[in-house]
This record gives sequence, structure tokens and C-alpha cells, in this order.
Amino acid sequence: MEFLRGMFSSQSGDFITAVDESSVILIKSLEEGDGSEEIEQTAQTIVDMMSTEIMMNVRVAYGTVVQELKDVSKSYKEAMMALDVGKIFYVEKKVNSYGSLGIGRLIYQLPANLCRIFIEEIFGDNDPGNFDEEIVTTVNKFFENNLNVSETSRQLFVHRNTLVYRVEKLQKSTGLDVRTFDDALTFKIAMMVYNYMRYLNLLDK
Repeated sequence: MEFLRGMFSSQSGDFITAVDESSVILIKSLEEGDGSEEIEQTAQTIVDMMSTEIMMNVRVAYGTVVQELKDVSKSYKEAMMALDVGKIFYVEKKVNSYGSLGIGRLIYQLPANLCRIFIEEIFGDNDPGNFDEEIVTTVNKFFENNLNVSETSRQLFVHRNTLVYRVEKLQKSTGLDVRTFDDALTFKIAMMVYNYMRYLNLLDK
């Protein structure tokens, strides 16, 4: 909090308060015309400064811009959801905005029993947590490259045939051929739902 108070001042309309031992709220006053680009930049600056200046690894999430004080609570709830959704689905990202949560936000709002049924329908007796890590990494990289086999094999430094072998191995155990758009979409969503279920199980412990 003290560090953030040094970065943002109440004189310029900013407000900082603690939520609990590990969370802090910043209500940032914006200039006329400031939009998502400026907010994203501010959030990224907080992450970078906290990391380099006081060696703290932080996550930043923000809600939509509001015009009136009475709407701040709505933006705060959005930011809290963005923080949760980011932790579950977008682990590698240190900054998450409510407006760019995509399908993660949809899954986060689904009832747990629906998620469980969906996982069972897709994976049957297979536990996605037991999938070969090498195969999962390969498939994720394959998705990053828009299902492009050549580009994925180049980035992973593996032969094209090795990549195809890994994809086919996954197909044998799940029945999903991630080289096709529909199956790739199903697998991607199913893995996101699985990660969400794991998160819920950890909360229950």
C-alpha cells in the first residue's frame, strides 16, 4: 500500500485502500479521453514497478470505467471477477481486464454440476490431470499458432511427424482430433472447465 501511495496521489483524485492482507484497491481518476489502453498501461506499470522495486510478484485486475462514484462498487466486483478468472484460466498473464476475459468469464459463471457432466461427457474415465505433459504443452502451442502444424513444430524444435504423432496420441485417448476446428474448440473449452473444477476443489479443502 505504501509503495502504491508513492505512485498515485489523492491530490490527483486517486484513492487507495486495503481489502485484506493480500489485496489492495486502487480507484484511479482518469483524464477525459483515457480508455482501455491507458488503463492497461497503468496496470502493467504497477506489476513491473512492484516486481523491480520491492520484489513483489503481484496480479492486477480492473473493471470497466465508471462515471459516477455510486458505480465504483460495480467496477470493483468486475475487477474481483477478473482477478479470479485470471488466476484460473490465464495464469501466465499478470494483468487481467474484465472486458477481455472471453470464454473464461462464461465458464466461471457456470454451475459446478454442469461442468462436471461436461467433463465426464468429453473425457469419460480419463483424468485430464494425468495427460502426458509433453502432449498438453504441444497442443497448447498448436492452439497459439492457430492449428498451424509447420509453425508449431518450428517453435517447439520438433519434426513435423513428431508433432503429428503427439496429436494422434491424444486423439487415441480422447477421441478428439485437435487438427480440426470443432475438436480443437471442444478440447480447449474442456481443459478450461477442468481447470475451473480443480480451482473449485481447492476452495472446498
